[in-house]
Amino acid sequence: MTPPELDRISALFLDLDGTLLEIAATPALVVVPAGLPALLSRLYHQLDGAVAVVTGRPLAVVDGLLAPFSASAAGEHGAALRYHDGRLEELPATLIVPDAWRESLAAAAERWPGVLIESKPHGCAIHYRLAPERGNDVWRLARTLVADDHPWFRLIPAREAVEIGPRAVSKGYAVERLMAQAPFAGRNPIFIGDDFTDEAGMSAARLLGGQGLRVAEFFGGDPAAVRAWLKREADLLDGRSVPGPMSLGISP
Repeated sequence: MTPPELDRISALFLDLDGTLLEIAATPALVVVPAGLPALLSRLYHQLDGAVAVVTGRPLAVVDGLLAPFSASAAGEHGAALRYHDGRLEELPATLIVPDAWRESLAAAAERWPGVLIESKPHGCAIHYRLAPERGNDVWRLARTLVADDHPWFRLIPAREAVEIGPRAVSKGYAVERLMAQAPFAGRNPIFIGDDFTDEAGMSAARLLGGQGLRVAEFFGGDPAAVRAWLKREADLLDGRSVPGPMSLGISP
């Protein structure tokens, strides 16, 4: 499948791990290609700021990885949102994974070498990429903590991991919130993601008249191909004219 062309009224929503960055053995070991922050900054200016990273990572981690690039973003699947003007919107402090759950997970990780706990401001992820034989154990423990009908929290499947996060948000929620604000409002959203958590973001983009692109289908499962496409589109955007009022559906 061929990814679309970007134009001056596109809006980009980009997942991080598995989409912009290659998956690493642990979250701390991801490598950010030297040119990626500059490429994102270039697209940001070409699209008048309509570029957002939408990820399960906390916002502070995103900013640290992509510095000096900083823009609109959604962290923890939408639990924390940063708008174009820098305004932050977060779920209330009451919607934070209880300390007792974190302690249970940490105790289990001590018994299961290779299982890693990634603590986040609102949620908590349990990674078993280094101990795949513990996958069933990890899921069993997570289900004892969070029932399917829990009113406030849910289990979020990920690549060789499971996350406990607030039920009230998703990447689709993040796209809807950002698309309601400048500079995204009225643009054609394109969401690019690689796993289960990105499906809601893709669906929201489609419902808003845009597209959802799975990395496996459009980019051969390769984040390097995503980056190459972004670079190619940035180069092409330099040669594409800004649409006039009629092409935007606005009466002169």
